Parts: sequence; structure tokens; C-alpha cells
Amino acid sequence: MHLVGWAPSRRPGLPARAGGEGEESLQELAELSRSAGASVLGVTLQRSPRLDPATLIGRGKIGEVQALARGEKAGCVIFDNDLSPTQLRNLEQALGLKVLDRTQLILDIFARRARSREGQLQVELAQLNYLLPRLSGRGTLLSRLGGGIGTRGPGEQQLEFDRRRIRARIRKLREGIERVRSQRALHREHRREQRWQTVALVGYTNAGKSTLFNALTEAKVEASSRLFATLDPTVRSVKLDAHRQVLLSDTVGFIRRLPPHLVASFRATLEELEDAALLLHVTDASHPDREGQDAAVESLLESLNLASSPRLKVWNKLDLLAPAERDHLPRGPAEIAVSALRGEGLDELRRRIAELTSSRQISGSEARTALGWEPQPAPE
Repeated sequence: MHLVGWAPSRRPGLPARAGGEGEESLQELAELSRSAGASVLGVTLQRSPRLDPATLIGRGKIGEVQALARGEKAGCVIFDNDLSPTQLRNLEQALGLKVLDRTQLILDIFARRARSREGQLQVELAQLNYLLPRLSGRGTLLSRLGGGIGTRGPGEQQLEFDRRRIRARIRKLREGIERVRSQRALHREHRREQRWQTVALVGYTNAGKSTLFNALTEAKVEASSRLFATLDPTVRSVKLDAHRQVLLSDTVGFIRRLPPHLVASFRATLEELEDAALLLHVTDASHPDREGQDAAVESLLESLNLASSPRLKVWNKLDLLAPAERDHLPRGPAEIAVSALRGEGLDELRRRIAELTSSRQISGSEARTALGWEPQPAPE
């Protein structure tokens, strides 16, 4: 397949990164495509002062993309930007090829990764919410969504029929996910009664969360270099010392521009983070754009109303850093460096978790003070 991105033109006199991050975003799109099992045959980046409302990249660039895609014998063109229904239709007509956007690709990866019934419900809901406004002109047939005698009125068009079936399926999915939320709430209440404290792993996809999870819990969760290798949440106990244990939760990785439909659908799962006594923000210390990845994670945590949650930054993948690079890693009271793959720094990490999740129930402000996020009060 051929990848296409749009980014604003760079302003004269500004460094390359200041003009947009189109190249880095396309590299991530290529990783996403490979995670979905596709072969990337070519890449095109269009820079212009403003995007074209009809085709995103403009008619002239469409001809160039069409020639490249046909020369590569690509069967599909994937756009790094989210496309409106009109843009999607215009591009398919102009290119004569199947066109997908970034959101569709991410939804496809999630659909491939979901193993539990809960995960499948959440992904399907996100897919249908994305599909509903994009049915126009496609004559979409959704035979797998059910139906029956009496579901279609006299003279009703196929498009209206499909919309009715999708809306009915969305209602059923929401009811199923609401039952999941109720069950999870009961489990959280049971853990509170048993005085179990939960520590949750969060971070950008492929930061090494699952590898760290396995190293701390001796579990065998799939750890892969593929983006979104872990989708369904997993909870295991972690022994911190001779007397203390906590529950460690591994969650789905975040990414830039995570589709809002997906975030909404997975809210039942992400609610587990709200009950966590501590969030371990895992960052790939070796990634060249680790600051940008951290910013994307912070933005998503803020959208989930978790920006003020007690947090410990875990710089992972020390084994990929040269000694000089290790020395330049930020080190503060709320930061620790480890190599989950080699087990380096894990004993210190357990000790820090034990300190920040004491046996008594601490408030969020107390935990933030312990982490150095808030100044200690001056002695009287």
C-alpha cells in the first residue's frame, strides 16, 4: 500500500521540526500499517499552506499519488490524516483505489488484537460509530448485523435500512458495555474491601509496558515490537517486599490522535485507571521523539480526568542507551530508570512503589507531595 500525509508548509527561517512533524507522523503510520500486516510500498508527503477541503491534498497531488501507487501496484492508499466522508468519497473516485484513513487503520488493528468478549464489543462499537456518518453513497450491505422480517418499511432505501440496523446494533453494544462497567465496578469495590491497592501502567504504545509487566509479575503477557500488541487489560499481583503486595494493571497503549470513538468505547476499561493508587508512566527512553510521545500520553490522561493522579515516571529500555545518553536522562523524585528486558533497576522500582503505596490509604495530595510534585510545607 501507499501512504500519504499532509502537513502545513514550513515557515522560512524556522527549523525543520517547527514547520510540522509530517515525516515523523508518516513513520508512525508505516509502523501501524506493518502492525496491521500490510507492506508499505511508497510514501508521499504533501506540504501546503492549507489543506484542500475536497481532497485534503489537492488535485495536482492526487495525480502524482495515483501514478506512484499504480507503478508500485499498490491496492490501497492510506492517509495519515482523518478524512471527512466527502474527502473519502472524492479520493476513491479520483484515485480509483481503496482509500483508508488513520482512524480506520487503528480500528482495524484493534479489531485484530481484541481477544476477550469485552474488547470485541468495545472495538465494534467504535467501528460502527465511525462508519455511521460515512455510509452515504456506498451502498453498504451489513448482512452480518442481523435483521429480519418487518425491519424494512415500504419504499425504504437500502441506505436508510443500513443506518437503522447500525443504530440498533450500537444500542445493543452500549447495553453490553454498560454491563461490563457494572461488573468492573463490583470488582473494584471488592478490592477496596480487601484493601488491595492497584498500580496501573500507562504509556505510549510500544514503550515496553508489557515487558515490564511480565518482569514484575512473572506473567506471560504477549510482548512484541508491534504497535498495540496488548489490547485486553490484565491484572496480576506484585510482591513488593516480604509483607506487601499490590495489584499491577497493564492497559492498552496510547498513541497520537487516538480515535475519539475508540477512547469513548474503551472508557469502561480505562476507568480502571481512576481507581489506581499510582500510575506508572512508562516511556521508551531510547525513542528520538520521547517528549512528543509523553505529551500525547499527558493529553489523553487529561481527557480522562487523570491529569492530577499520582504518578511515577519510568524511563524504560536503558539497555538501548549509550552510557553518555543514560547520564543525560532526567532524574528526579518522581522518575526512575529501568531496563525491563534485562531486569535492571526493578528492585529499586519495587521499593519506590512500596513507598508510594503505603498500607494506609493516602490521599492524592499526599502522594503528589511524596513524589515531589508539590512543595513540602515550611515548618512552623
